[in-house]
Formats: sequence, structure tokens, C-alpha cells
Amino acid sequence: MVWNENECLSKDEKEKIQLERLKKTVKLAYENVEFYRKRFDEISLKPEDIKTLKDIEKIPYTTKSDLREAYPLGLLAVSRDEIVEVHASSGTTGKPTVTAYTQNDLDIWGECIARGLTMAGAKKDYIIQNAYGYGLFTGGFGIHHGGNRLGAITIPISAGNTRRQLDTMVDFQSDIITCTPSYAMYLGESRQKAGIPLEDINLKVGIHGAEMWTDEMRKRIEESLGIKTYNIYGLTEVMGPGVAQECSQQNGMHIQDDHFYPEIIDPKTGETLDYGEPGELVLTSLTKTGMPIIRFRTKDLTTLTEEKCECGRTTVRMSRITGRSDDMLKIKGVMVFPSQIEKALLKINGITPNYLIHVTRPDILDEVEVKVETTKELFFDEVKEMEKLEKQIQASIRSETGLRVDVTLCEPETLPRSEGKAVRVIDERKL
Repeated sequence: MVWNENECLSKDEKEKIQLERLKKTVKLAYENVEFYRKRFDEISLKPEDIKTLKDIEKIPYTTKSDLREAYPLGLLAVSRDEIVEVHASSGTTGKPTVTAYTQNDLDIWGECIARGLTMAGAKKDYIIQNAYGYGLFTGGFGIHHGGNRLGAITIPISAGNTRRQLDTMVDFQSDIITCTPSYAMYLGESRQKAGIPLEDINLKVGIHGAEMWTDEMRKRIEESLGIKTYNIYGLTEVMGPGVAQECSQQNGMHIQDDHFYPEIIDPKTGETLDYGEPGELVLTSLTKTGMPIIRFRTKDLTTLTEEKCECGRTTVRMSRITGRSDDMLKIKGVMVFPSQIEKALLKINGITPNYLIHVTRPDILDEVEVKVETTKELFFDEVKEMEKLEKQIQASIRSETGLRVDVTLCEPETLPRSEGKAVRVIDERKL
């Protein structure tokens, strides 16, 4: 089932819409946002110079640093009295990045989320238990706007209060759970620990995003909650969740490319790459008027394809995020993404998906300790069995990454849990 006919446009039809909207966005930004006007003037570029979609490559990139320098509302393209909602990132590595919405922007956001919910099989008579955090983060409100647009019942339970989450699942017979994958995993663990049978809950679908997760973690979540899970993608700077979403085929996430123009670039050189080549995703908002964003470097590493999906949609698809160009760890000269270590861990029986990567440099060499929780049965088993398991984990990580690491097995439920984005890496090196 398709929510909107724009998801199935021919290539020519779509590119016509994209170009028309790109021209309007560039003109809006140039005439109303000092930041963009200066950027254009520095290279003698005018809005009328954008005549084809290829001409977007003439425009300089926008980065997270640019947004931080414009904090809080320096990139508005409309007067403040037209803004009805704002959201922001956490700001853990500096000033937060802010995004602002007109009422029309919120309507489009709801539209994009409604498309994604439909891709996952949601229906108007479904109950959506929205366990993304409400507040400045975009997750909770994004799903909420989309649930309203779909016409479904949305329970704004927000993140946390896990016992209440489980009771709500049972009492309301929720059909869909939306939250981060790490919290979904914790909900599954908590359901089992509370002794709630799968027969007592009615969940059919999980929609999870805001952090990287592997297929192995997907399987664990699906088994522990008895659901089918779908990946959703978005980012605060561009809109929030709903930029892209998996459909029933689960062969990549469909980008709502009539609203967001995607490019793929070499993260080191900034050179535009062809679809099918791995690189960094760059996004341009085509319909956002409150705070339009042009050629934003997401830092997310992926590949793009424009092949028609078996679901019937013709929107560009992006593969699962393999890492972030700024999250990549260089350890002992080896480039490693945390997702690679997670993949290695989840191949091993007897451990849980809860882990922590601790990187230090006590002298001149890097040292890596991977702490991982075992199951209760294994933790209290014989020392020999524990040592055997540690060697298995070490071998799996070395096979996946090429790194030798120290492994520490931890008692169940001793590593910190997160109700939002999980913290998986502590890097104490002074680089």
C-alpha cells in the first residue's frame, strides 16, 4: 500500500518536481538568509544560475558547524511570527543545532512520517505506542505528527518508565512500538524478565531509528517482542525522522525525494559520486520554508540506488548506515566503526546485545577493552566456560575488524541502559 502517488513517480516526473522545488528553495534562502546570500556572493553564484539538478553541485556545502554558528535562529527564511515549533539536537559536542518549522513544514513532516508508517503496514485503526522522547529532540513529535496525519491513535508515552511501557502494551493492545533500537532491545529483555507472555501483547511492528543497528540486533528485537521491525532515518538539521523509511521489502530505506534531494559524496574530497558507490549522504530540503537547508553534509555513510523497488515505489533508496565519517575510530592504525564490533558480538551465543567499547592509550599504544554482558546462565557457569567465551568473542571481533581486543564479561544488567540514543564508545585517548 502506498500513501501518496508522489512515491511512484516516473524519473522525468520526479526530476521536474525536484528542479522546480530546488529553484524555489535556493531563491528563498538567497533572498532571506544572510548566511546563504554571503555563501553565494562569495563565489558569484545567483539563484538563476541553478537551471538543472546537476547545477546543485555549484552550491557550497552546509555543515553542522554552520548551524551552530547561526544558533539559535540565524537561518530563518521567514519572520518569527510564522514559526510555530522548534526542535534541537542535544548539543553534547557544542552548541545544539536548531531547526524551526512553519505550520506548512509540520504538515509536510506529518506527511513524510505517514508515508513511512504506511510502508511498515500501519493502518488507520492501529494504536501507535510512541516511545521516542518528547521535547527538543525531533523523534517524539515527528512520529506524533505522522500518527495524526495517518489518523491512527497515538499514545504519547515518551521514553522511559519501562514498567509502564509494558503495562501500556498489554492494556491498550498497542499495534506499533516506536523507539530507538537499543530501547526496543531493553523492552524485550524487560518483558521476558517480567514474565509477560508474547500472547498478552498485540505488537505487530517496531519502527526504530536515531542510532545505528545491525541485522543481528534486528533479529534479537523481533524475537523478544514478537514483531517485524523497520528502520527509519532522519536528522534534526534537515527535518527529523521521516526523511527515509524501510518498506515491506526491506531492501534499503526509501528517501522522500520529492521533499529531500539526496546526493552521495566522497567524505574526504567532497567530490560527488555516482549512485551505487559508498560515500557520505548529502541532503537538501526542497519544501521546508521555515529554515531551509541546502546541501547539508550528514556525515552518515551509505550508498544510494534509484532502481525501482518491488513495492512499487520509485523513490531513491539508501542502504543501512554503515557508520559516520566522524564516528569512525582509528585504533592501532585500523579504521573501525562501532557497528562492526556489534555485528561481531551478536554472532556469539550466550551474550546479550549490551556492550561498551573502552579505548585508552596509557602509553604509546592504543588499548581496547570490550565489555559485554552475558546471559545469567553463562555468567555463573564454570571459569573455563567463561574463558572459552571470551576467546570466541575476541576471535569474532578480530575476524570482523582485524583488531585484537581485550574482552571483559559482565554480569547481566550491569552495563548502563539508555532510554534514548545508546552510548557505546568511551574514547579516553588524548588525540
